[in-house]
Amino acid sequence: MFKNLSPRALGFSGTIQSELIELALTYGFRSIDLDIVDFSEQVSDFGLEHSSRLIESAKLRIANFDLPLALDAEEEAYQKDLARLPLMAKLAQDLNCTRALATLPAGSDTLPMNENFELHRKRLAEVGEVLAKHDVQLAVNFIASKTARDKKTHEFIHDLEATLTLLKAVGAENVGLLLDTWQLYASGGSMEDIKTIPAEMIISVQLADAPKEKEISELKDTDRLFPGESGVIDLVGALKILKEVGYEGPVTPKTLRERIKGLGREQAVKIAGERLGEVWTAAGFGGDVVRRAILDDEDLANFESDDSEESEENVASAK
Repeated sequence: MFKNLSPRALGFSGTIQSELIELALTYGFRSIDLDIVDFSEQVSDFGLEHSSRLIESAKLRIANFDLPLALDAEEEAYQKDLARLPLMAKLAQDLNCTRALATLPAGSDTLPMNENFELHRKRLAEVGEVLAKHDVQLAVNFIASKTARDKKTHEFIHDLEATLTLLKAVGAENVGLLLDTWQLYASGGSMEDIKTIPAEMIISVQLADAPKEKEISELKDTDRLFPGESGVIDLVGALKILKEVGYEGPVTPKTLRERIKGLGREQAVKIAGERLGEVWTAAGFGGDVVRRAILDDEDLANFESDDSEESEENVASAK
């Protein structure tokens, strides 16, 4: 297993590549997530070699990218995004990024459970087929909170057992689970339930804690805390079990924008790195040596020059 930094998992977006790399290397992360759509635009403007030079210089892995389509979109929009997916998957393959992430909707205003199940089975199979041609796996998460389901006319899959049933119905070797400890807890599950998951189906992992003062039935997505912040969710136990079952992929700390309100990006990443490091060490994995990124000055200057306008916008939005 290795520690992974995802800007979106920490509640912010629009981070330029050079800043993200510096933050990852400074606070003990060994990989980063990539905005594949944004990166494809960079490649279109500057070419793959130029766009990926900082990543290669830093020797960081690219762990995951968000699937650039909505599984529950209207058919026309879904087909349009599906047609673009081979290009995105090929780009991920070129970067040795082997995982895409997707989340099932909490429910539907038009489709009852059985029809929605069949829609997602079909679409996950289609997406999986495209990704498999480029050696990319698809990790699928569910939304457990009752408050999210209550906003929909028809509820959808919201626990581990039903999610595994769907994934098995898809029948694709490269379509598996995004194991999110917060969603597992919010669904009424236990970290011990990880032992029931076929090891090959765990494709990516996200860690978060939950507040002490709320009952499970009252949890909202905004109640997602930094790993180890409250100790309500047994994250140390979760990591130990993951090691036992042979999981070797990325582990990403995840919170929401509300948790980092008032914090700069560096402070948010610092807290996430420290919290994850504490859980990591308690699980017996040992600590990582914090290291400052050592990048080629000319590469860094050139890349920052390319993205100077975007950088100014991002700094302003972080304040």
